[in-house]
Amino acid sequence: MTPLVYFVRHGQTDWNAALRFQGQHDVDVNDNGRSQARRNGKRLAEILDDPQCFDFVASPLRRTRETMEIIRGEIGLPPQGYRLEPRLVEVHFGDWQGLTVDEVETAFPGVAAEREADKWAFLPPGAGAESYDLLSARIAPWLSSIDRDTVCVTHGGVIRSIFMLTGAAARADAAAMDVPQDRILRWRDGRLDWL
Repeated sequence: MTPLVYFVRHGQTDWNAALRFQGQHDVDVNDNGRSQARRNGKRLAEILDDPQCFDFVASPLRRTRETMEIIRGEIGLPPQGYRLEPRLVEVHFGDWQGLTVDEVETAFPGVAAEREADKWAFLPPGAGAESYDLLSARIAPWLSSIDRDTVCVTHGGVIRSIFMLTGAAARADAAAMDVPQDRILRWRDGRLDWL
């Protein structure tokens, strides 16, 4: 039997609200993001039969750790009782991290259009930058290693990769999809559905 997994994107940050490329820059959750995390935690408290049987895992960035700790508190679990998985960090946007789309276009004229032509394979300029292809290659081994029911707090790019890796969305569709911060994604019996 395949494990049941609940994926949650971290709560909103000020950079999300400003439409800045965050990538692996360590940005804190804002008040709206904390409210989103509380709502997701309350929802999980309603649907998890036995939370003690679940593995709780998060990206090591501050926004995911705070979201996880709020969620665990709402479930009635000790906030710190989860593990970190470095492979779950967000896609790295290289020199674009911290910039808005308009600022990217000013600093790198024409590159935004190049990215839109094949968002999945596009590699931003700069050290450490990743494409969604590279991100998916990083996520795939972790995804296939899940061996028990899990609650995972991660990032929008990681969730897009999960849609592609599980066959729930084609590359272009996964790259363009909206990943809400106030909903929970359930992976059960090979199917993904938003709760």
